[in-house]
Parts: sequence; structure tokens; C-alpha cells
Amino acid sequence: LMKSKKTANEDAWEKLFEEYNIIEKINKDGIFQISADQIKEHREPRLMAKFDHSINLPEIFHQNHLSILPITRGYYVIAPINTYAKFETTHRNITHLSLPDSIESLSATNIPTETIAINCAYASGILSDFLEEPNLMPTVSGRMGSENFSFFINDTRKDGKFKIEVDSSQIEIDAAYEGGRSLNLIEAKRDIADDFLVRQLYYPYRTWNGRISKTVRPIYLVYSNGIFMLYEYVFKNPDFYNSLELVKQKNYSIEDTAIGINEIEEIVHNKRVQKEPEIPFPQADSFERVINLCELLDGNNSCLTREEVTENYAFDVRQTNYYTDAGRYLGLIDKSKNDSGDPCYFLTTEGHRIMRLPFRERQLAFCSKILKHRIFKDIFKIYLSQGSLPDRNAIIKKMAKAKLYNVGSISTMARRASTIRGWLNWIVELTQM
Repeated sequence: LMKSKKTANEDAWEKLFEEYNIIEKINKDGIFQISADQIKEHREPRLMAKFDHSINLPEIFHQNHLSILPITRGYYVIAPINTYAKFETTHRNITHLSLPDSIESLSATNIPTETIAINCAYASGILSDFLEEPNLMPTVSGRMGSENFSFFINDTRKDGKFKIEVDSSQIEIDAAYEGGRSLNLIEAKRDIADDFLVRQLYYPYRTWNGRISKTVRPIYLVYSNGIFMLYEYVFKNPDFYNSLELVKQKNYSIEDTAIGINEIEEIVHNKRVQKEPEIPFPQADSFERVINLCELLDGNNSCLTREEVTENYAFDVRQTNYYTDAGRYLGLIDKSKNDSGDPCYFLTTEGHRIMRLPFRERQLAFCSKILKHRIFKDIFKIYLSQGSLPDRNAIIKKMAKAKLYNVGSISTMARRASTIRGWLNWIVELTQM
């Protein structure tokens, strides 16, 4: 595969690493302290030090097992530290609640920001149900200074720990709700990812755990495609960053999510097959993330370049290529060139139309987009007749006969077969919500 073009962040970090001999100093001292002013010589620190998911870290960090944390206003540490935690696989069950009839300014079908997602979760009773706190009041959200505290964090290179001192670092709490027994600090996101930055829960937790007598509960909320996914964590040892454990996970919706297999069968029987487009056949196994990318583009009225998609979402450059191509294959995304001549991606008129639909109609429209491609339709028919999807080898045999665009070799087919299984599994799971 061709080496992907470096992002502006990667380019700037490579210059900083060279200029300050960062690797050499870390090898000698274990840790390197860098100021926002030093970073600013190459690029804005808010862009250079914001890595919500490990995949967003620049290549030079990955190669050397490094990460970065703020320690005070204007200073960061770079070290071989383990700053991320993987999301554990969630179950599919969905609890249904609804917005009160008296609320006119919130809509279940239009939740474009994290703030509105939190407000919907509060107004519909999702937060009260999940937290088991009946009388919640919004309290200490926004930007603020942290407490002064120190903590231990795992070394990624060997079996050891670093001690980090934090002195009034800036923290941001997306929302905080206090009930009779607890203060619940919420970090909210609209992107689906494999992992998350523990700091976004840990620094607010350490700050408020030291200030009040009630239990402080770190909560992570992910909203995407009509589903609120809530995770509650506990730090088993408050002084140890990596002592995070999942206590509880639950999914909610404030829309009707019931879809019957008969509705999918109707799509299979009614849809005419479309000619295969001259666009790379998808290699994007998670259909949830195809939808999530459409949500990102839907929130931007302008075109997003490959770099902007990569920086704003839990993708590396290669995944950005794969998932934007998947959206193009389905007619949901298109690309043009921006003023600088770089390719940029936007939702098609059809993509925007589908994203505006209520949950059930939206999912059925996505099913329709997938199943009008013959290979997907033929394999889904096998599922309907035998009750399970065929294995990879059977899918590859079907692909070999299907004359797919630019899919010649068996090894390429094997990689693309997992996308076919992934997308069709997504359709099957819709009927099991």
C-alpha cells in the first residue's frame, strides 16, 4: 500500500521531536516536558495535543509507544504512558424512553451536537434511569481549573509506572448532574471509536472527588444514529490513572427502533439491482461507522478534506479513505476539490435526505442502499433461506462470479468479504433490537 500523506499534525510533531531531541531525552529521563509556546512555533496547541482516541496520535508517537498529557496551564508531558482505555463490547438491548410532550425545542430526530444529546438524555429521563438518581440537577459544567494532584500511570515500554504531578491544568466537563447520593460527571461524544482518552474522565474525577463528600461518578456518553450508549466507570484506586473499571453499560433510544424481518424481506423483493459503480468496493467492516461518518459530514455544511475527517474522527488516513469510499459506493457521500485543489468530502442530496429521516425509516433507507447491490442482495437471500449468513469462503465464491469493480485477487476478495458480512450482520441485528 502507498504510504499515506502526512497530516499537518504529524509533520509539526516530527519537527518538534527533531528540534528538541525528544526521543533521546525520553530514553535518558523517561519523560519530556514541553510548553504550549514551544508547540505553538509549529501549530496551534489545541490542535496539536487533542487526541481523543489512540488512533489520532501522530505516527512518531505510535512508533515510540508515547502519549501526551497536560500537567498545568501551558505545559504537557510526553512519555511512554498508557493514556487510553478500550471500550468493552456493548450488548444490543435498548431501553426506550421519550421526551416530555411539553418540550418543543428538542426533537428526537434532530440531535446535532453533544450538548443537545445530553439535554435530550436529561429531559427524557435517560440519565435518571441510568444513574438511579430520581432528582438530578445540572451543576458544574464547562471549563475550569483542576485541583493540584499527583497520580501513577502505567509505562507502556516496561512493567513500571510514572508519577505525574498536575497543577491547575485546564479541564472541561461536558455536563455534571448532582443527585441525592452522587455527582455525575459526563463526557459526551458523537463519534464511535475503539477506545477513549481516560484523562477526560480522570482529571474531572480527581478535581471533584477532592472537593465534595458525595460519590463522584465518571460517565461516558456516546450518541450516534438514534442510540444513547452510556458507560459508568469507577477508579478502583483514585491515585492510579489506569485503575479504571466499567461498572455498568446501557443503551437507550427516544425513538421507535422496532424493525421486523418482514420489512427487510420487502426491500429484498422490491429493489431493482443497480449497476456496480466504478468506485472501490468497500473495505469498511463497521456499518455503524459508515453512518457515524455521514453524521459528521451532515453537521458540516462545507466539504471536509481527508485531513479534516481524519483529525475530527477516530480514523487514521487509510481508514478515512476506506470509509469515505464506502459512503461513495452507497451514494451517500461524494467528493470534489476545495479551493486549494485538495479532495474534500460532502454528503450527497440523498445522504442529507436519509440523515433527516426518523430512526426506523433511516435504517430501512440504509438497508435499501446496501441491498440494491447484487452481491449483498444475493448473500442476504441465503440468510433469509437458511437463517444464518454464509461463511467467508462461500462469500468469496459469490464475489468471484460477481464482476466487482477493481476486486480481482482472492486476497482482496477475502478482505472485502468481511465488509459484506459486517454490513449484512448490521441489517440482521436491526431486527433484534
